[in-house]
Amino acid sequence: MMLKPVWIYLENGVFLEAKSFGFEGSKTGEIVFNTSMSGYQEIMSDPSYAGQFIVFTMPEIGIVGCNDDDMESKTVHASGMFVRSLNEMPSNFRSTECLPTFLQKHESMGICDIDTRYLTKMIRDSGPKMMIASTEISDPAKLKAMLTASPRIEDVNYIEKVGTTKSYLHVSSVWNADTQSYEKATNSLGKKILAVDFGIKRNILNELCATGLEVEVIPHDFSADDIMKRYKSGEISGLFLSNGPGDPLILKKEAAQITKLIEAKVPMFAICLGHQLLSIAHGHPTYKLKFGQHGGNHPVKNTKTNVVEITAQNHNYNVPESVCSIAKVTHINLFDNTIEGLEYNDAPIFSVQHHPEASPGPHESKYIFQEFANRL
Repeated sequence: MMLKPVWIYLENGVFLEAKSFGFEGSKTGEIVFNTSMSGYQEIMSDPSYAGQFIVFTMPEIGIVGCNDDDMESKTVHASGMFVRSLNEMPSNFRSTECLPTFLQKHESMGICDIDTRYLTKMIRDSGPKMMIASTEISDPAKLKAMLTASPRIEDVNYIEKVGTTKSYLHVSSVWNADTQSYEKATNSLGKKILAVDFGIKRNILNELCATGLEVEVIPHDFSADDIMKRYKSGEISGLFLSNGPGDPLILKKEAAQITKLIEAKVPMFAICLGHQLLSIAHGHPTYKLKFGQHGGNHPVKNTKTNVVEITAQNHNYNVPESVCSIAKVTHINLFDNTIEGLEYNDAPIFSVQHHPEASPGPHESKYIFQEFANRL
């Protein structure tokens, strides 16, 4: 395919030219890097990346192609991706389309033939930056003006854009390699939970169903009173708070509803954004990390067993050390010693910052889903 030029302007004044594949036009977003060696389709379709451009440190991207089965949501939520070298021709028996076609279909930008090591080191040294990429405008002054006029990622409520608006039952379980399909959920435990969709990944729902739970997905603008009624009546056994994009501190309504559920001692389990919202709802606001944790190779220590688990990460924000006054730390990131897991003292509530459903270890952290089911 013929690659067209694309121009990139970052808020620190860096102006670059590269080649474009995928969506054509102009998009703004926050640039971050991801150190995963594989799984680019799952990463691009993860709603937690809404409003971001992802720099892949793996230099060769595209060789396994794309397919519908590996989608983590219905569409691509990331603004775009940076790759050093694009592989246009996939070589994988499960592939149904190449990466450029996939990005075009989902209106996400692809940028290649660029020094991704330079971009990664810049983000590492000075943090993520807002940026604009355009296949239409080459004038840096115009790009700067457009970027300045655009909202920053921390000012946008992305969960309103990526989550469901109606409740539904999730009916699939984990992937079966023999049948090349997802197994059907069975509800073998006879227990039902609600999963709040802040931008939930499909594989999280699959893993919850794999424990034998019945899972009903509900919108982000849930009512704590309705959930408490359903819990007290015995209709549901607990609540799951999902991952999602953006700054958790702007989700004041959601945090207020979670506070009510904490006071009612409704059993809860949370991942990533949900983990952060639990801390906020307990009165301990999150803070932004220097360059975030994004990748599939982050070592995390389980403080209960002293076992080191290799985890997948995707977060720019973190819970503060002050939360230790009301919770026990169950997991610690060995890269930077930040908190990766908590078990609260005053209620049947626990959470993790990393993504146990992403299978980076490949299965070292999946026990967390079963632990939730066992506690209900």
